Amino acid sequence: MVPFRLAAGSARQDGPLVLIDLSDSGDWTGSALDELDALACERAVVGISQHPLTAAAVPVLERLAFTVAPVGPGRTWVPPELIDLDALAGAVSEAPEASRTLLDVLRQVDERSPEAGVAEESLAYSALLDGSEFLTWRHRTPAGPTMADSDDDVLVRRTGATLSIVLNRPSRHNAFGRNVRDRLVDALAIAELDPSIDQVVLSGNGPSFCSGGDLDEFGTAPDPATAHRVRIDQSAGLAVHRLAERLGVRMRVRLHGACIGAGIEVPAFAGHLEAATDAYFVLPELAMGLIPGAGGTVSVSRRIGRWRTAYLALSGARIDVGTAHAWGLVDAVG
Repeated sequence: MVPFRLAAGSARQDGPLVLIDLSDSGDWTGSALDELDALACERAVVGISQHPLTAAAVPVLERLAFTVAPVGPGRTWVPPELIDLDALAGAVSEAPEASRTLLDVLRQVDERSPEAGVAEESLAYSALLDGSEFLTWRHRTPAGPTMADSDDDVLVRRTGATLSIVLNRPSRHNAFGRNVRDRLVDALAIAELDPSIDQVVLSGNGPSFCSGGDLDEFGTAPDPATAHRVRIDQSAGLAVHRLAERLGVRMRVRLHGACIGAGIEVPAFAGHLEAATDAYFVLPELAMGLIPGAGGTVSVSRRIGRWRTAYLALSGARIDVGTAHAWGLVDAVG
């Protein structure tokens, strides 16, 4: 038996989600931390505390997926009003393999370069595409007809030294399908290849910046290996990252409305994110038996920490622009 208490309402200790009570920090010894490490490698382990947590709890908190507490050190915790524990338990129980994979990837990419982290994420995503959890979701959610591609899916205009790039599929909330992705990568390449461009501004037309991947295209690659290769070779996130390295805060993204999945994963690589007051943010992939696949385990976790990224991805919860700004997911609101 592990030397800590299950929190009230926790799943069984052998279930895919374990909630542990952090109210008595005096119980944490070296052997307890070792056993917690072992448990966290097998299951999603979430801490629960009704009381503020101090820096003394950091060795415990860093081992957990995340912790629910009124306040705590660093970026390891989320406030209780943001989490529905019953919904979290249901989400993890529906996709235990994707949940474990997500937490494994977040631990790995935390110490790697963006390029290596995106490759790690993509390999895991590819494996899950061939897994039973994604296939079950795809069976429940048959793909519909894909929307015809258009040359105007992404608009590009240069004014002086500024390159403006606009996602322009408003009838689909700028869903991040293959054509949008490829045209965005091509547009970003203009700035990568032309050093006279000293500012890039990415935005979206219509009611949303981007509603995430086009669900009708999910799982349509010929095989997982090909899907992995395309995600690396056509990574909009890494293109934004490279430009942010050169341009800093002049690699800008303006966000509004729905910023879901790729709609925040790609922008989070930028040097400066400005969000309208109606913006909201969701990482929804776990419900499909997947993990973020557009670089989000790297980009989002570098902005808000891997624990709050795990909270978003495991729960599928929606956060508003105020929370996003307070956590550092966006840099400005207006």
